[in-house]
Amino acid sequence: MYELRHLATLAAVADEGSFGRAASRLGYTQSSVSQQIAVLEKIAGGALFDRPGGPRPVRITPLGAVVLQHGRDLLRRADEMREGIERFRAGDSRIDIGTFQTVSNTLLPRVIGELRNAHPGCDIRLFEEETDDPDLSGLDLMFFDARTGHDGLKLLDDPYFLVARPGDFEPGPVPLTKLDGLPLVAHPPVCHQVVIEDFLRARDIRPQFVFRTEGNEALLAMVRAGLGEALMPRLAVLRHDESLALHELAPGLPSREIFLLWQAGRTHSPLAAHAIELARKAAADLS
Repeated sequence: MYELRHLATLAAVADEGSFGRAASRLGYTQSSVSQQIAVLEKIAGGALFDRPGGPRPVRITPLGAVVLQHGRDLLRRADEMREGIERFRAGDSRIDIGTFQTVSNTLLPRVIGELRNAHPGCDIRLFEEETDDPDLSGLDLMFFDARTGHDGLKLLDDPYFLVARPGDFEPGPVPLTKLDGLPLVAHPPVCHQVVIEDFLRARDIRPQFVFRTEGNEALLAMVRAGLGEALMPRLAVLRHDESLALHELAPGLPSREIFLLWQAGRTHSPLAAHAIELARKAAADLS
């Protein structure tokens, strides 16, 4: 059976017109070149070169031209595969990441920026979804805000605050009982919002939910407008301004846990492994 080195030798002889010059180009002995061409001729079932002898160059035969054409194609594809493997090892591959609103606005920009700086040729695809049931099919990594049965890494705890207008409450922690009957704007009852509402209900604390939306900025805008207060995790209010006041609660609400998930048994690409490390560092800085 022929090998790629046999095809490379065939191409060198065709280019140089001489077994000797092909040997010098490839770093082989002339007898080694002759042996490799003999292997190809045996496989092809005929002569690949006419050998006039003396100083005159060898010439490719019609059969040799067919083998050479396909041989060059195989060599090109082998080079492309080798280059692709090298780019993959260097991190210049594709990564698909699932995310959700809060992470998209805080952790993820830093991770993406540093990935792009380190691997300019990488292909990053992001998919944002607010869901109770993480679907990792087709994804390399997924940020999620609850414990699941998936493999992954806990990045940080994200504590909750009462978001209000300045002056609505005295400075300092607000007793949890103050939430009973309080008008609140809130996220829809999915993901960790369900945990928060169950926690309050178990203590017979029943706020009045006057507006629900997935958008963090919309919730903050409604607090500023005086429609109601909000219970929001820290990452969602990192960039709040002086038009809002943040209060701790006493006792505190259960913190939201932020995880980075991946499929069980999945071998990470170098790019995904780097993304995991960057997410770990970004989360540690935020913590």
